Amino acid sequence: MKLGFRWYGPSDSIPLTYIREISGMETVVTSVYSYKPGEKWDLESLKALKKEANEKGLAMDVIESIPVSEDIKRGTPLAKEHIETFKHNLRLCAEVGVKVVCYNFMPVFDWLRTEMHHQNPDGSNSLSYSYDDFCKVDPKNLHLPGWDESYSPEELQDLLKIYQGISHEQLRANLIRFLQEVIPVCEECDIKLAIHPDDPPWDVFGLPRIVSCEADLDAMFEAVPSIYNGLTLCTGSFGAGKHNDVAHMAEKYAKQGRIHFAHLRNILFTDDHDSFVETGHAYGSLDMAKIAKALVDNGFDGYVRPDHGRNIFGENGKPGYGLYDRALGAAYIKGLFDMAEKNK
Repeated sequence: MKLGFRWYGPSDSIPLTYIREISGMETVVTSVYSYKPGEKWDLESLKALKKEANEKGLAMDVIESIPVSEDIKRGTPLAKEHIETFKHNLRLCAEVGVKVVCYNFMPVFDWLRTEMHHQNPDGSNSLSYSYDDFCKVDPKNLHLPGWDESYSPEELQDLLKIYQGISHEQLRANLIRFLQEVIPVCEECDIKLAIHPDDPPWDVFGLPRIVSCEADLDAMFEAVPSIYNGLTLCTGSFGAGKHNDVAHMAEKYAKQGRIHFAHLRNILFTDDHDSFVETGHAYGSLDMAKIAKALVDNGFDGYVRPDHGRNIFGENGKPGYGLYDRALGAAYIKGLFDMAEKNK
């Protein structure tokens, strides 16, 4: 296992010097954030990120993410051009030594929460999803935490409209078409592609979700069997769906060599409707020790990062991406993997 930490580039409030001080930390997980989906990246931007990380003693082995445009997801006439751009960006990543690229295929929303600063009994605050609060959202006048800063209600309505009539089958066909085009480039460049699951793993606002369960993954891997077509095992995303047994999925797909990257975080269910709060990594409804053991016992040797943490110790960080709780999570994760390795 190789431990990484999400870094949003030079504008990140958490400096690389702090990340480097986390015990066992090897690599940053980052991206070029100045381009929109479907736009070509430039090599110099990637080289600059790598140089900055290397100077602080960190590698840059994982890119999260190369965004997939809505045109690719919908299969519009622009899809072919944008797929070629995605290939271009893959080759640039390979040129600077990137080993894994994470991406997602979620229409419009690549995550969804109903509260950004849920107050926990221990005094911390964290991201949360409430079924009751979600039911109060008016789909015709969308105001969503974290998304109001990105889109106006009118823009969100326009995005929802363009997906009207697109079924799960059509979206999956577009994903397969995309993979059939880009996976040969991954093989050529020796760079692994790792799809991130739907977050949360169910349809939202009538938008189809197609990376939410084992059956979805099996269909994707059967259609494009190359080992370069892989998975980002996000425990919090899969785990938010009670239909998923995350430890079993870790065992199954690690054994197949499909897990190239893992986001490890915990959640705590708060009712019978899949409502949850994001907790510290060592406490919640998911058995993190069992998941880590399943990965180790079945040959996983890829990249791991501590995913969302709480705001603790008075920190007022970016929701999910403060320093302290993710640093604690990294230490906990390393301990789980060390013990799993010793007991293998």
